[in-house]
Amino acid sequence: MSKTSNINRVDGFAKVTGTATYSAEYKTPGVVYACLVGSTIAKGRIKSIDTKKAEWAPGVLSVITHLNVDKPAGYKEAKNPHNFGQPLQIFKDDTILYYDQPIALVIADTFERMQYAASLIKADYIKEEHITDLNKAKDKERKVETGKGDDYNRGTEDGYKNAAVVLEEEYTIPTEVHNPMELANIIAKWDGDKPTLYTKSQGVEGTRKSVGIVFGIPPTDVSVNSEYLGGAFGMGLHTWPYEIAALIGAKKLGKPVKLVLHREQMFTNVGHRPFTIQKIGMGATKDGKMLGLTHEAVAQTSSYEDFMEGTVNMSRFLYNCENVTTRYRIVPVDTCTPIWMRGPGEATGSFALESAMDELAYKLNMDPIEFRKLNHADKDLEQNKPWSSKFLVDCYEAGMEKIGWKNRKNTPGSVREGEWLVGYGMGTGTFGSYRNTTSVKAKFLADGNLVLQCSVNDMGPGTATMMTAIGAEITGLPVENVVIEMGKSGLPKGPTQGGSATTSSVGSAVHDACNLLVSKALGLAAENPAFKNTTADDLALANGFVTSKKDSSKTISVVSLLGANKLEELTAEKESKGSEEAKKYSIYSYSVHFVKVLVNPNIGKIRLAHVVSCADIGTVISQKTSAGQMYGGAVGGIGMGLMEALEIDHRFGRPINNNFADYHVPVNADIEKQEVFFVNKKDPISNPMGTKGLGETALVGMAPAIANAVFNATGKRVRDLPITLDKIIEIPKV
Repeated sequence: MSKTSNINRVDGFAKVTGTATYSAEYKTPGVVYACLVGSTIAKGRIKSIDTKKAEWAPGVLSVITHLNVDKPAGYKEAKNPHNFGQPLQIFKDDTILYYDQPIALVIADTFERMQYAASLIKADYIKEEHITDLNKAKDKERKVETGKGDDYNRGTEDGYKNAAVVLEEEYTIPTEVHNPMELANIIAKWDGDKPTLYTKSQGVEGTRKSVGIVFGIPPTDVSVNSEYLGGAFGMGLHTWPYEIAALIGAKKLGKPVKLVLHREQMFTNVGHRPFTIQKIGMGATKDGKMLGLTHEAVAQTSSYEDFMEGTVNMSRFLYNCENVTTRYRIVPVDTCTPIWMRGPGEATGSFALESAMDELAYKLNMDPIEFRKLNHADKDLEQNKPWSSKFLVDCYEAGMEKIGWKNRKNTPGSVREGEWLVGYGMGTGTFGSYRNTTSVKAKFLADGNLVLQCSVNDMGPGTATMMTAIGAEITGLPVENVVIEMGKSGLPKGPTQGGSATTSSVGSAVHDACNLLVSKALGLAAENPAFKNTTADDLALANGFVTSKKDSSKTISVVSLLGANKLEELTAEKESKGSEEAKKYSIYSYSVHFVKVLVNPNIGKIRLAHVVSCADIGTVISQKTSAGQMYGGAVGGIGMGLMEALEIDHRFGRPINNNFADYHVPVNADIEKQEVFFVNKKDPISNPMGTKGLGETALVGMAPAIANAVFNATGKRVRDLPITLDKIIEIPKV
C-alpha cells in the first residue's frame, strides 16, 4: 500500500466548515432572483396566461413567458444535436408536455418578492388526454430510433426454451429520483455576447457546448464554473431548461440572475430513473449449466425525447451462456425526460438478472454462488475478447467469508434468531471501465507547491483526492503541498463526471503530466552546477529535492532550482488517452453485494443486519475514499431495494410524494453493519495506474441481493421494487 493510499479527503475540511463555495453561493454584485412557475396539467396547450398582477407586484423586474420571450438562436433547430442538452426548448410555444413544465420565469429584486409574484400568475389550459402510466401505454412501445436499441442475439434466439429447467419471470423497477442535498441551481450573467454560468453541472465542457449551441455562440465564449457539487447522481448530466431560462432572463435584463429550483421541482424537472418492466427467460441443464438467457426491457421515456440506457447489456456477457437474446423497447409517456442515475441501466438490469439467477438456482436446488461459479465467463462472449483482468471469484470468496454464508440454508425460512427470520442473499454487479481523452497541467511553483489543473469537477467521489494522491506519489511531494484547481472552463479539458471513468481518465492524465514534469525538473537539474557531470537518468526527485542516485550529498530543492533559473514555475501539460492495445480487451469492474436480513413475519419489518460489498476495481488509489464510494453506492442500492418509488396520481399526471417526508431514502439507522472489501489487484491493460471504475458498480447488484435475502428468509419472492412491508406481511384469512 502506497503512502498516499489512505489520505483524508482534500476537500473535506472546506465542505464541513462551510468554506466550499457551491454554485448558488458565489457572491455576484447586482444579482437578482428568479423562479419558474410550472404547469398544473400534464398535457395540452396554454389557452391564456395572466401575468399582469405579477408584473405589477413590488420589486418585479420581468416576467417571461412564451408570449414575450427573446428566443435564442438555437431554437431555430428542431432539436439540439448534442449529448448534453435536450430538445425541450423552454418558452418556445404554448405546448405542455408534462406536469410542472415551466411556463413562466419571474425575476425580482429580492427572493421574497420573487416568490410572492410567482404566486400571482394564473393560466388557463386546453387539456389533452395524458398518459403517465407505462402499463397503459405499452401499445406505443418501440425501438429507439437511433439504432442503439437494436436487438441482440447470440446462438439460438430465445434458446432458453429448449433447456431441461426453465424460468420465466417479470420484474419491475419504479421511477426513482436523484434527490441530492444540493438543489439544482444557476447564477447566469452576460458580458456582451459572452455568458458566465455558476451552475450545478457534472460536465463543464459539455455545458459549454450545449449553451453555445442554444445561443448560437462559440463554446469557447461560454464560461462555466462548477467546482463543488452537493451530490448529483446523474441529474447534472443534462443542461436543463431551467439553466437556459436563467440565461434568457439575464440577457434580457442585463443583470446577473440567480435561479434555484425548490424541492418539489427536483421531482419533475431534472430527470429520473425510468420506470422499467423486465422479463427474464432462463434455461439450464439439470446439473446447472446455463443453456439460454433472454432479457427484455420496456422502459419509459418522454414524449419529446428518446432516452435509453444499458438495462439489458450485462446479460450479454456476465455469464458463460451460448444462447443469449436481449430486446429493449421504450414507451413515450407525458413526463420529463429520464436521465442516467447512478448505476445507469445496469442497476435496473441487475435486479432482474440477479433475481432470476437466484430463482433458477433455487429451482435447481443449488447454492446461488456455486451456480454462478459454474457459469463463470472466462472471456467476453459478446465482444469475443479476453478480459483485461477479472477477479470476480475472489469477490465471491471474500464476501462468503465475511457475511457468514456457511450459515445460510437453501430452504427458505429455516434459520431464525428469536422472532426474526434470517435470510442471506447476494447479487453480482458489473460496469464498463472507460477512459476518456483528458488533459492535465502540472506546475511546480516557486513556493514549493505542485499545482494540478483540469476542468473536471468533483461531485463527491473524491476526484480531487485521487488527483492529489497520484500527484504526490509521482513527484514525491507531501500531500499538503499539492494544490488542485478544477471545475471551471479555461483549464485543460477534463471529462464529464460520470460513468465511473474519472479516475481512469483524469488519473491517467495526472500520471502522465506529473511524469513529464518530473522529467523536465530532472533535466533542468542536470544542467545545474550542483550536479556537474551528472545526467538526468542519475537523478531522482523526492520530498521536493532533486538528489543524485550515486551521491546523496549532491542535492538541490525544487524551489532553489527554479530560483537559480529565474523561473516562477515549471510547467508540463499532457493529453492522455486510451491505448490501441486496450481495444483488444474487454475491461470491466465487478462488485458483489452480500446481505444478511432479519425479517419479522408478523409486521413485515426488514432489518439489514449485515451488508458486505466486495469489488474488483483494479488498483485502489485511495482506500479511504474508495471505501466511502462503496458504502455510498450500497446505501443507494438499499434505497432502491427497500424504499424508493415516485408515486404518480395518474388521473392528473402529477407526483404525490414529491418531498423528503414521503419519498423515503435510507438513513444511518437503516444499516446496522456494513463492510467493504477490495481485491486490489492491478489491471495490466486499463491505464498506467491499473485502476478500473468504482462509482457505478458500487450500486449495481445491491437491490437483488436484498430481494434474494428476503426470499431466503421468508420464501416470498418480491419482483416489484421496492420491497415494502405490505409485500412481506402475512395477512390472516378471515
